Amino acid sequence: MNPEDIPEPDQIEGAPHPRLTPQLFGQQDAEQSFLKAFNGGRLHHAWLISGPQGVGKATLAWKIARFLLSPPSDASDGLFGTEPEHPITLNTSTDHPVARRMAALGEPSLYLCRRPWDDKRERLKQDITVDEVRKLKSFFNLSAADGGRRVVIVDTADEMNNSAANALLKILEEPPKKATLLLISHQPLRLLPTIRSRCSQLKCQPLAQDAMAAALLAAGFEADEDTSALAVLAGGSVGQAVRLLSGEGLQLYATLIRLFSHQTGLERPAAIALAQSCTGAQGLPRYDILLFLLPIFLHRLSMTGISSTLTPEAAGGEAELLGRLSPSPSAARGWAELAQTLSERAAHGRAVNLDPASVILDMLLKIDQLAGSLKAA
Repeated sequence: MNPEDIPEPDQIEGAPHPRLTPQLFGQQDAEQSFLKAFNGGRLHHAWLISGPQGVGKATLAWKIARFLLSPPSDASDGLFGTEPEHPITLNTSTDHPVARRMAALGEPSLYLCRRPWDDKRERLKQDITVDEVRKLKSFFNLSAADGGRRVVIVDTADEMNNSAANALLKILEEPPKKATLLLISHQPLRLLPTIRSRCSQLKCQPLAQDAMAAALLAAGFEADEDTSALAVLAGGSVGQAVRLLSGEGLQLYATLIRLFSHQTGLERPAAIALAQSCTGAQGLPRYDILLFLLPIFLHRLSMTGISSTLTPEAAGGEAELLGRLSPSPSAARGWAELAQTLSERAAHGRAVNLDPASVILDMLLKIDQLAGSLKAA
């Protein structure tokens, strides 16, 4: 396979790669935390950038990398405070030679550690392997010649296998001079405690609706998209919002609401048609989106039963349906238990390659069964 055709494991399909996304939305606190450490002379050698998937962690890492490797030379561009050595923002010029080389993955002072391509199987490997981490030794040796800063981005640290994690730990224990390691993590508790303890923390938060709208617009999506529904279903994650938009997620969630809105129960013919639309290579994206949306539907049912306040509707008629199917705390418990059961069944179905139509239809029928039981109680 030609190098330009190899998919990038750290890019969300349908969105620009984080290194090509100069503007970061909704993470001002994390940016200022890094700047405060930098300006105070407390630049740690390793930073753990954590938070939900798709909220801008990788974009922040690349922004920090550009900042460290291409700092402004004077205060004339407005990036600095009263003293040139005290920048007030991480913003750097996209025209800077370092920024252009980074965009092309050609900057010698930067090393990107991510899942490699498997030539034999013609697919991305499942883990970041120890060989990828061991390449850091050569990187540090070669890049030390100019005496400047070196930056490493690990995207994501969650994907390192045990050998790779232990190899990285050795580097964190004895970090090279002028090296900054940026570890991106969706689930930091899965990392070795010794890795976490050697990193300074930068926590990214889910985006508010206005930041979500701005980020989607910057990513090339139309401004008239239903950002309220997207914010609800995506949980403040721009990455998940892009997935939903690319896979018609808003329409699919509206379909789920319609399926269960009939007073007599699940609309069986429509449910079968929806399940069958998930078969084959063309149906796989829809299958993935439904496996993402169904737990959200169950979670919102559970939350409705224990709270009188619901976040904005994610589809027309949702509030009425959720209130009818989950009118009490006891009903909420039933929906929470079903969510756990169906999550396990879906994971098993994916692991053993069960027919997607069968998996989806089984989940829909189980939801209908519980709704009927609660109605009869």
